[in-house]
Amino acid sequence: MTDAAPLDPEDRKIVTLARSARARNGVPEGAAVRDETGRTYVAGTVALESLQLSALQTAVAMAVASGATSLEAAAVVTEAEEASDADRAAVRDLGGPATPVLVAGLDGTVRTTGPAGEA
Repeated sequence: MTDAAPLDPEDRKIVTLARSARARNGVPEGAAVRDETGRTYVAGTVALESLQLSALQTAVAMAVASGATSLEAAAVVTEAEEASDADRAAVRDLGGPATPVLVAGLDGTVRTTGPAGEA
């Protein structure tokens, strides 16, 4: 699930956007997804009393709400070592099991890259 190869510029872009969202909004996680047309959707963690969404779930929801029908890639900047099962499920629901999920540390260094996977 890790990959030592250099990142594609478009993947580096979504990691950078995710990192910026986290810093700008002062939230635990930032995420970005790229849809089938190359558009990107950026989000942070949502932590309301009545609504709890991870940054990646929020980014996927924003893509869906904007009319995206598929995903090319997803990235999350987090202290966690890997994307949660719920995050991978959200990516898989829109992009399919082969959609790559990049997990980066707070400094933007990608720690793992792997497919959203099967349910």
